[in-house]
Amino acid sequence: MTTLVIAEHDNASLKGSTLNTITAAIKCGGDVHVLVAGHNAGAAAQAAAQIAGVAKVLHAEAAYFADGLAENIAEQVLSIASAYSHILAPATAYGKNILPRVAAKLDVSQISEITKVDAPDTFERPIYAGNAIATVQSADAVKVITVRSTGFDAAVTGGSAAIESIAAVADSGKSVFVSREVAKSDRPELTAAKVIVSGGRGMGSGEAFKLLEPLADRLGAAMGASRAAVDAGYVPNDWQVGQTGKIVAPALYIAVGISGAIQHLAGMKDSKTIVAINKDPEAPIFSVADYGIVGDLFEIVPQLIAELG
Repeated sequence: MTTLVIAEHDNASLKGSTLNTITAAIKCGGDVHVLVAGHNAGAAAQAAAQIAGVAKVLHAEAAYFADGLAENIAEQVLSIASAYSHILAPATAYGKNILPRVAAKLDVSQISEITKVDAPDTFERPIYAGNAIATVQSADAVKVITVRSTGFDAAVTGGSAAIESIAAVADSGKSVFVSREVAKSDRPELTAAKVIVSGGRGMGSGEAFKLLEPLADRLGAAMGASRAAVDAGYVPNDWQVGQTGKIVAPALYIAVGISGAIQHLAGMKDSKTIVAINKDPEAPIFSVADYGIVGDLFEIVPQLIAELG
């Protein structure tokens, strides 16, 4: 039994979600191989080889792998799929684009966003916006799985796996990379941040979100928001945390003026420590909070900043 992990990377380094996926792969049992398909991606392959628990790194080089186009990466995975009992990828836009194609061509059912491995053929995944956990047992010869990174600790370095160069499949020609627009920020990336300060509808306006910036600066935090705040136009939609936004699990999550709709809780309830500030003592956010402050956020946040200062 051998598991293949499809590495998400930028050709120079691995994305953090790949490390969580490798941990899930180790829990499946057997050897773990990592596929790094890219262009001038030797550094990413070297990084994968240094992860503890990885037995082998498969390195496929081609110019048309540079931007991770799903049509080409999926074909590369299919070219070696017969050697594996499990094929895993992060449950990110990257993994969600590739693995359904792989599952369809292998004629197996994909298991999406697992948060726990109970046995090599049995996995847990959230359903109903995280209100219930489904235990799924697969009888497929090859298990094709996306991994929710918040469910697993990141794998650590300390390995020395062999790197094997494999032949790249031909360019499918089905898609062409045109351009990428990347939001730039001095703050940590939301899904990788150890501390997140989020605001909700209770902020009242986009201007009021500036109140949270000194708090985030003091804590070295990323800034997030509820869907209500995003829909109201207070902040950009790439700040959205929740079922239809980004799934996060930082060491500290501070929810300010967020009532705690079920869709928002689904995206942040796995945070290690949750602090909620809300004037409504019955707000659902308090049901998951480790620490709750009932009061006016426009009074409490400045006091908190002063204490941290």
